[in-house]
Amino acid sequence: MTLHDTLIEDHNLGGGLPSSGEINQDGLALIKSFEGYSTEPYRDPIGIWTIGYGSIRGLDGKRITSDHPAISEAAGEVLLRREVANSERSVRRLVGTDILNNNQFSACVSFVYNLGSGSFASSTLRKLILRHDLYGAEGQFKRWVFAGGRKLNGLVRRREAERRLFAA
Repeated sequence: MTLHDTLIEDHNLGGGLPSSGEINQDGLALIKSFEGYSTEPYRDPIGIWTIGYGSIRGLDGKRITSDHPAISEAAGEVLLRREVANSERSVRRLVGTDILNNNQFSACVSFVYNLGSGSFASSTLRKLILRHDLYGAEGQFKRWVFAGGRKLNGLVRRREAERRLFAA
């Protein structure tokens, strides 16, 4: 075992249960907590129309607009599960499941759910994960706290929650 591997194990990064390639309950709770829930369409902090738990597409697959009809909580759960599944696929495709444990994978799924797979694909966070520098990757979450050119307190709190889940 290399010194790098020993340091990672000592910091509990990369340890724990290997990733199943699916979000765990803590990750799902994190997404729900920070997205909140709305039966009616609303604009997110940068002006994108969303509904439910921050879904940008309705049950019909079309983009949410201001005149989208209200949805039930059950429909919101369907939208959430669909977008989480898309985020899981993106994380599996971009970093795989053999490097991360369940908490790390789930933190990355929350990140992709919020920012999109393009942001994750080009991020230093992803690059550090692929280099197995999980300690360095943990520190990258705090860099993603801006939306529309403004630092948002909600994103500061979300990234800290994702960082804590990644480190757990």
